[in-house]
Formats: sequence, C-alpha cells, structure tokens
Amino acid sequence: MFEGIKDKRVLITGATGGMGTAFAELFADHGARLGLQYHKNRAEAKRLLASVLEKTEEAEIFQADLLETQARKNLVKTFKKKFGGIDVLINNAGAEYDHADFSVLNEKSWQNTFDLNTKAPFYLSGGVFDSMKRQGGGKIINISSVNVKYGGGAKSMHYVASKAALESITRGFAKIGAEHNILVNAIRPGVIDTPMRMKIAGYTEKDFQKRTAMVPLKRAGKPIDIARMALFLASEAGDFITGEIFTIAGGD
Repeated sequence: MFEGIKDKRVLITGATGGMGTAFAELFADHGARLGLQYHKNRAEAKRLLASVLEKTEEAEIFQADLLETQARKNLVKTFKKKFGGIDVLINNAGAEYDHADFSVLNEKSWQNTFDLNTKAPFYLSGGVFDSMKRQGGGKIINISSVNVKYGGGAKSMHYVASKAALESITRGFAKIGAEHNILVNAIRPGVIDTPMRMKIAGYTEKDFQKRTAMVPLKRAGKPIDIARMALFLASEAGDFITGEIFTIAGGD
C-alpha cells in the first residue's frame, strides 16, 4: 500500500521530538528522502540522521528557530535546494509555552505559542505551495490536538486556541490547494506519551496521569500511532482526502 512513499521528498518539523522521531523513522522505513528540522538539540538531530540513513538513501538535518521569520524562509529554501522540490510537508513542531492560569499567563507565552503552533505552519505551507503547484501536487499534514474538541482548560486555553486556528488554516489551504492537487489535512493526537510534557513549565506528571485516566482506552497513545496516520495520508492511500481532521486519541 505504501510503495509510493519511496523517494518522496518529505520535510518534518520538530523532528527530534517524540512524534517527530516516529515520523522520521517510519517514513525512512518506506524509503522517503527526509529533511529533519530541529531547533536546539543538534546532538539528537545527528543521532536521528544516522539512524534514518541506515534505512533510506538520502536525509539531511536543518537547524531553524521557527519563531523567526527568516529562519522559516531559509528552511524552505535550503530544503528545496537540497532535494530539488518538496512532496510532503509535516508541520509537527509545536509547544505550549507555560501551563499557567489565564489570569497570570504572560503575553510572551501566548505569542510564542501562537507563533510556533499557528504562524509557522501557515508560512511554511505558503512557502512550499508554489513548488507543489508547479510539480502538479503535494501533501501538507498539520499536527493539531484532540483538546480542540474541548476548548482547553484554564491553564491551556492559549495552546488549544492555537491548534484550533491551525485546523482553520488546514481547511483554508485545502480549499485553495484542491485545484492544484495539493492535499491538506490535520491529525488530532490525543494523550500521547512523549517527552514534550516534561518541557512545559507548570505541567506535572500528576497532570499527565489525570488526563490519561480520562481516555476511554485508559492509556496514553504512542508516537507511532500518529506516525502511521501521517504515513497513510502521505501515501497513495490518501490521494482522495483533503480538508479533513483525523482524531487518533483512544476514543477521547
């Protein structure tokens, strides 16, 4: 089913995170040519690069701070120069800057959360759009959150709002991309066991366990659960799917 992934030129943002690594490894298993964006952890990026190069013929790491306008532009430019174009963009990089009550949340945390989760995917998608249009199509996959269904809580509204905006952008790009065979979809991961939660200021393991207990399957998902959905959408199996939001959340 996934033979068409071989040699596809795939850019994955946030590649050194839990889900990003799963995307990279799974797509490498199927022979994709990979661009792996990272922000700070060069050692982990190099380790991931070595791992995927054992499975696929071509891959490269790209350092970029996606909060910065020029860095986003350079990422798209250098990827296309390296690979000669782009077939799949996975907007995976995301974060919640401070898990703090709305009454004390500072504006910088709000702004950074929106800049990374919404603004960066918007401009990266725009940056690859013309290339995909010229070559007759492409795929864009955005990573949202199941919490969009619930609106978030007092400490996470800013994060959930940024993901809701990302879903709106997904549908917008899907509408304008359809005539050019540019297919745009989003995945809503549920509670997934990744290191991201340990990086959120104010978010505790107790918070994670409490949230996990609310999942109907009574466990957290794994990064590979999300990666498999992304592979499906990027493959020929997803060639008649666009403008959709897919929830992978154990029934949540």
